[in-house]
Amino acid sequence: MSIPPPPGPQQPHGPYQPPQRHYPQGPYGPPTHPQGPAYQPWAQGYSPYNRPAPVNGLAITSLVFGVLCCLPGVGLVFGLIALRQIRRRGERGAGLAVGGSVLSGIGLVLGALMLATGGASSVWEGVREGARDGANSSLVKGECFDAPGGMLSGGTGAVTGVPCPGEHDGEVFASFRLRDGGYPGDDSVTGTADERCYGLRDTYAMDAWAVPDDVDVYYLTPTERRWSAGDREVTCVFGNVTEGANLTGSLRNDATVLDADQIAYLRAAHILNAAVESAPEAEYVEDDLPGHQAWAGRISTALDEQARSLRGHEWPAGARKPVAALAADLDRARAEWAKAAKAEDADAFYEHYDTGLRLLDPKEGVPVRRALGLRTTPPAGGGHARGDTGDGGSDGGSGMAV
Repeated sequence: MSIPPPPGPQQPHGPYQPPQRHYPQGPYGPPTHPQGPAYQPWAQGYSPYNRPAPVNGLAITSLVFGVLCCLPGVGLVFGLIALRQIRRRGERGAGLAVGGSVLSGIGLVLGALMLATGGASSVWEGVREGARDGANSSLVKGECFDAPGGMLSGGTGAVTGVPCPGEHDGEVFASFRLRDGGYPGDDSVTGTADERCYGLRDTYAMDAWAVPDDVDVYYLTPTERRWSAGDREVTCVFGNVTEGANLTGSLRNDATVLDADQIAYLRAAHILNAAVESAPEAEYVEDDLPGHQAWAGRISTALDEQARSLRGHEWPAGARKPVAALAADLDRARAEWAKAAKAEDADAFYEHYDTGLRLLDPKEGVPVRRALGLRTTPPAGGGHARGDTGDGGSDGGSGMAV
């Protein structure tokens, strides 16, 4: 910033005063010009020489440093020097110099307090963490990315978006915001992320059979420091469970890539999936017979709803016969699960449970899938459904549903 030079002889402080002419004092009053009245100085008013005093440049500099708080010490020094120059030279800008000095002084006090309390290091750490984690919040549904070290849980740091057709560490399938308030703790954040992300995966990858067996759900969550900065976003992603292995191609199969008949079939299948995943925590029926009876009742209700949903859709000609056969199998299975729900003891429960499970063999859905152009190879792990089905047998989740 250039500083205007101080006024010199060519830049007077006040209005122009023309030279006075002196005449001899007459005996009767003021002196007179031989040709008229005495010459009077030019009065204050408009004049090309009536310029205001210049603004002190250091005063402006002081205010700039004070507002920006970038170098408060420099701003304070410039302000004090500017005040001395203004008094000596008759320049303007005292208010600017005072304002710059005050703001710079406040900046110095705050800086000293931050150094004394360690606040400066906390702020810098927050800036560094923001730089590391900031990219997480920019991930959007359907985007594929690489993460530092391939880590896909917690605060992974800055991630890099990459095209989905090639290899990548993760694929975003959903995101949601946690409720505002104080940081609820790592366990609470992780628990909520786990429950919500697993519940949202079917909205993106509707066909569990199209998801590779080595793919699972992960989530990126805000750290406590990011939470204090206002971050509440949880990002749900698919990733490979094998260390060092990547994903290739997009796992998306929803309304953007499926036709109406495929969606109708998969939605009907998800009705049963939801019931299967509501299994009681107790692994063995003997440990919680009432809980397993209630679970069998939910499955029976879901089977009835699924069969009605299949029969209520107008299927293409090639799919009508296999859909009808599948709906009949669902009816028979529903009857067995309904009996399991009313079983008097664990032995009776197992009897109807085993029969009902056999009627829900995943292979029964292959003819329908083939007719609709969906995947026909059942997943080895039973699809999306989590948890066992009572006695440690196969989780019929994806077999029953899709």
